[in-house]
Amino acid sequence: MASTQYDGVTSHAKATESDGFARMALKLDAVATGLNGIAYLALATVLDSLFGVTTAVQYPVGAFLLLYALGVLAIGTRKEINRTGLTAVIVANALWVVLSLVVLVSGVLSPTGVGAVWIVLQSMTVGGFAALQYVGLKRL
Repeated sequence: MASTQYDGVTSHAKATESDGFARMALKLDAVATGLNGIAYLALATVLDSLFGVTTAVQYPVGAFLLLYALGVLAIGTRKEINRTGLTAVIVANALWVVLSLVVLVSGVLSPTGVGAVWIVLQSMTVGGFAALQYVGLKRL
């Protein structure tokens, strides 16, 4: 009887052990993305002149990032990591990297030098999260 009492604890511990890396990568992504979204929303008028990207772009991007961060956090805090959800986050992050670089190269937003550097750094960070999440997916 005592062994069945702890079976749930043991299986949860094994699940947490195997998905710990993915969980950490998702939570880091959620925090960084959420803070970035909050910054775009709260500091759009300041970042407008610094990055050369208008508030008309920053507000919707900030709102999207905040909502996306909540979704990533939801996936990362489930009892068990959903492989499909994790895969979707990896694909979305890879898409963000590609689209960020396309926007930069195409000159659609005409960012300042600081803005261009920010776009590259942000895309590298998001790519790093995607890579960490991919490693976490392989460990599941």
